[in-house]
Amino acid sequence: RDFNERCAQCSEVNWGLTDGGRFYCRSCHNVTERTREVVNTDFVSNTRIQTISKDLRKQEKNDGGCEWYVCEGFQLVLKKQAEALEALGVSPQMKDEILCNFWRLYLQKSKQAYCNRPAGETVKALSVCDSSTDVDSEPERPSLLHLLSLSESEGDLQTDCSFASSTSKISESTSVCSGSVDGSMYLMKNQKEKLRMTMPMTLSFCYMALLWLREPMTLSDLLRFVVEGHIPYLNVFQHFPEKMKLCGLDLKIFCVESWPVYEEVYNKMLELAAFLDLPRFPDITDSCFLHPDMLCMKYLMEANLPDELHNWTCRVVKKIRIGEADFLTLVPGNKSTRKVKYDVLAVAVIVVVLKLLFLLDDHYEWLLSDFAEERNKNNKEGGPYFEFKKWYKVIKCSLDVEQKKLDEERAKYLWRCEKPLFYSAQKKSKVLKRRQIVVNLQNQFGKLSGSVRPAEKPNPSSFQLSWSEENTDGSCFHGHSLKGILQEKCGLLTAMNPDYWLCTVKLCTEKLCGHLAHYREVEFPQSYHFVLRLFSFLLRIQPSYIHDEVCAIEHKLFNKKLCKKPKYNIGLRK
Repeated sequence: RDFNERCAQCSEVNWGLTDGGRFYCRSCHNVTERTREVVNTDFVSNTRIQTISKDLRKQEKNDGGCEWYVCEGFQLVLKKQAEALEALGVSPQMKDEILCNFWRLYLQKSKQAYCNRPAGETVKALSVCDSSTDVDSEPERPSLLHLLSLSESEGDLQTDCSFASSTSKISESTSVCSGSVDGSMYLMKNQKEKLRMTMPMTLSFCYMALLWLREPMTLSDLLRFVVEGHIPYLNVFQHFPEKMKLCGLDLKIFCVESWPVYEEVYNKMLELAAFLDLPRFPDITDSCFLHPDMLCMKYLMEANLPDELHNWTCRVVKKIRIGEADFLTLVPGNKSTRKVKYDVLAVAVIVVVLKLLFLLDDHYEWLLSDFAEERNKNNKEGGPYFEFKKWYKVIKCSLDVEQKKLDEERAKYLWRCEKPLFYSAQKKSKVLKRRQIVVNLQNQFGKLSGSVRPAEKPNPSSFQLSWSEENTDGSCFHGHSLKGILQEKCGLLTAMNPDYWLCTVKLCTEKLCGHLAHYREVEFPQSYHFVLRLFSFLLRIQPSYIHDEVCAIEHKLFNKKLCKKPKYNIGLRK
């Protein structure tokens, strides 16, 4: 009653006293630094007892759960993903140094930690939830953001005191709509300028760290390992500690009910790198796995194509200068440099080489195949000539089987997590009992229908399709020769095919379009579409993205002839 100063936040004179002896405004909950002097020691001891009892009541009300923040949940997800990548053979440096530093920098840039939080955000936070209960005391400041450090050796994050006190007050009101302290605020406030964290962005963080270390793992490999369950992503919140209660809006943040999309993860990685103001990434040289020459060798082996094609892919890479470090290395924020998708670039080079040698117009490749077949029948000496028709049949059979298996696995996938979610101790036994009943019923119906329980997943591999030269059925084409389609000219081997058809004469320059060229299956030869379908399956992306890269490579390769003859797309000489 003796304190008559106006509140600095709302200009009201409506003060209360916290358990620590400090004044706070009952209107806006602003806590001042001024304290009330207390002479009676009995009053102080009683106050301490009331504080302890209130904490116990609060703990019972929250069913043993602890206060946690959304960024803590995402850090736990990143920690689990980094551990899974380390188990797959990635360098431990990724988790303990690279990814950890990226995450700290993001928290600082987004003003979630390692910074002084703007005072205006605490007022916004208090106005989010309409709480009818009057806050009569301020508990002692908790150690905010008890983050499970990625390196397991660092301390808690540094946050400012005003935010800690305000968020602790509103924790009870926010728990009504979310288990986390700031779950409701996280989705309501505008964070476009701060690049709000999402589940797909966790994969962007991982890929950015892999790219910084130049690890032999492409983005398509990373997403495939996620879908196969080797890297935590779907239902990852079931790995959260028991005290981190999830409910309401928390599930909207951490629960994922869709497969990760290549373009979304890649674009978010570019935004992250620019948002964090990262310097130029380490150079991608010809000795790195991500270099086109290396990746072309990998995808030629997986596509069961002749080894001799690698010489042609290297020639194309050198001709259009896409193997140079300045072209391949990521420079965040530099809009003038083209952003490279290493796996897509490599398979596009292979497609261009196949068009150079076989044309892929649904006619010329079959003529070459008939010639090679006759030669292989009449001449048994030396290595066999490559037969495109035979390769097509072998690959199509394997591709159809693998595609059907993938479609069935996706159709049968259970989006609900194995670990049941419950939000109170009273409901825990009921939820567990109900879950056990569901599992028993599934097992009984499975026995009646004769369905076989799925076997354990094999160990992850960089190759989805494997071919061995030891097979006697002739299904491996790695050692087959290209002599039937090549001729020597001026000391160099050139293709007998003198023509080439362009996918498009003019690239699309519309930024809103998102594609360099439009792809419709009916407008292109079936052989070309089959090759795109094969590589789109290996990369788990849409064929249109590979088609875009093919068009870009073609325009670099035939740039001079396009300038001379812009109206023609058939009959271009190599």
